[in-house]
Amino acid sequence: MLDKTVATSTPAAADAPPDRIGLRDVFKVWTRVSVSGIGGPGLQIATMHRLAVQKRRWISEERFFHALSYCIAMPGPETQQLAIYIGWLSHRLLGGIIAGGLFILPGAICMLALCFGFVTGADSQIGQAIFLGVKPAIIAIMIEAILRFGRSVLPTRLMLGLAAAAFAAAFFKISFPIIIIVAALFGFAAALAGVSGFSGKRHLPTRTAAAPHQEEELPDHTRPSASYVVRTFAICLALWFAPIIVLLATVGPASIYTQISLLFSKVALMAVGGDYAVIAYAAQQVVDSNHWITAREMQDGIAMGEMVPGTIMIVNEFLGFMAAYRDPGQLPPLVAGTLGGLLATWTTFAPCFLWIFVIAPFIEGLRDNALLDGPLRAVTAAAVGMIINLSVWFGIRTLFHDVDSVHYAWISFDVPDLASLDPAALALSVAAAIAVLRFRLSSALTLFASSAVGVLLYVLGVAG
Repeated sequence: MLDKTVATSTPAAADAPPDRIGLRDVFKVWTRVSVSGIGGPGLQIATMHRLAVQKRRWISEERFFHALSYCIAMPGPETQQLAIYIGWLSHRLLGGIIAGGLFILPGAICMLALCFGFVTGADSQIGQAIFLGVKPAIIAIMIEAILRFGRSVLPTRLMLGLAAAAFAAAFFKISFPIIIIVAALFGFAAALAGVSGFSGKRHLPTRTAAAPHQEEELPDHTRPSASYVVRTFAICLALWFAPIIVLLATVGPASIYTQISLLFSKVALMAVGGDYAVIAYAAQQVVDSNHWITAREMQDGIAMGEMVPGTIMIVNEFLGFMAAYRDPGQLPPLVAGTLGGLLATWTTFAPCFLWIFVIAPFIEGLRDNALLDGPLRAVTAAAVGMIINLSVWFGIRTLFHDVDSVHYAWISFDVPDLASLDPAALALSVAAAIAVLRFRLSSALTLFASSAVGVLLYVLGVAG
């Protein structure tokens, strides 16, 4: 999953203890991680690994992948949570706040600008042309992310089978929390029984020499204490729920703003399995359950999320924006949309700081716990299955104009009308897949090139 090139560390970054490294370097690193993240979580994790593990050696490789497993198993986007964890481990609470904040800030600003453009010009010719090219390219980017992520976290046939089972369950619209809970229970039972399929090691890149301080006793701030846990939990919980409490007290539970805050808090709490898995759960809530947007608009939101830096979970800002824009109350629609987008962003990402700051001190102590490692591996495998399901959901709606929802007993699933296949979208998807998988073209360049081709096809009247 990660770049295997071993970067040469500079002496200042390699030998200085984390606490002595200036905040300027911290800001520089996390800004680079954020702005380089166009194209999905795989690229962001690779960038974090290269800068924090290989180049500056703020965290050892073993701790990096151990933390990644826990971040995938916790609710919310694993990329932001991993950034917060690395920032906290190397530079205390301030480092975690800087890492987590910078990780989402550039993307949030860009997404808000795209939201304004979407409601004012998405139906314009140029808007349709851009989406015409971008959406097929995202299919290729998703496939590449699945292959890269899957190779790293699915080392055995048993885990491959678990990922396939999770995909099937998600395809038939089984609730995502149920899938995760069942996977965790299966992993716990397998670990308890000593099943060998859960003992294989993940495929790690070439190891770098750990900095001296990394394999020695960790700093004092990483040791859990009751006072730290209670104080941190209370502060983070208060910050998370402050907007919700204010909205409930002022405009009541029926307000769209209150509903946005409550729904995305639910998404932040219930959606486990990484960035794309969280997006799939959010789509289920806003499209199927609340009907705030259409499936096509959800596609457009995912496309915009891939086009901005940071985590793909910034799509939630678009979802909150659209919900409030269409039900503005006494506010102008654009002002209402901005407020809805900011509320969705806050309630999505604020809990990430709570999960990491409260749980992180215990992560190192659980590093060698086999009974916890089994559920973690199982949840990670299930996450791959749910990412595949989101890719299928997105892909069939990009390649086919008509998609029907089939209901049978207690299950339902989507079936595309084969006669409605879009040849131009299929050709662009294949071309993008060749560019990404064969020629290793970056996600950002692939999106740019594909959007340019989409504009050209639209101008020529070939597609539209």
